Amino acid sequence: MVHYRNPKVVVGAVCCWNDQVLLCRRAIEPRAGYWTIPAGYLELGESADEGARREAWEEARARIEIDGLIAVYSVPKADQVQLLFRARLLDPRVEPGPESLDVCLVGWDRVPWDELAFPTVQWVLRRTRELRSESGPLITVFNPVEGEG
Repeated sequence: MVHYRNPKVVVGAVCCWNDQVLLCRRAIEPRAGYWTIPAGYLELGESADEGARREAWEEARARIEIDGLIAVYSVPKADQVQLLFRARLLDPRVEPGPESLDVCLVGWDRVPWDELAFPTVQWVLRRTRELRSESGPLITVFNPVEGEG
């Protein structure tokens, strides 16, 4: 019998409303109390974009429309491949789901950069901020060097 150990696929979205971004304060470990974007593990039987929409609903009761894939991050240290999308909030009314202590929309100048849960969250937020005037899927593929991530 062959037993495979494979990385987990994480899906998530940088969700924007006008010039604000949706952040969720984590209620669960790892990094409880820190801010993140809505993201989590892809479930069996769902596509990556379906998973990102589900995670936005579960964590922030956010209804979103996916604009396109913005980043693919390979994080071997965490045994993950992350597929992160750019999305538009369909309604600015959000509220914490069971995995979030708090959710909020913040302007780019108010992002709590020192309180973000994971390096990949910082990377994708910076990339989204750089590309906010662009349209369509703009993909960044990044393989961190050993010790990062």
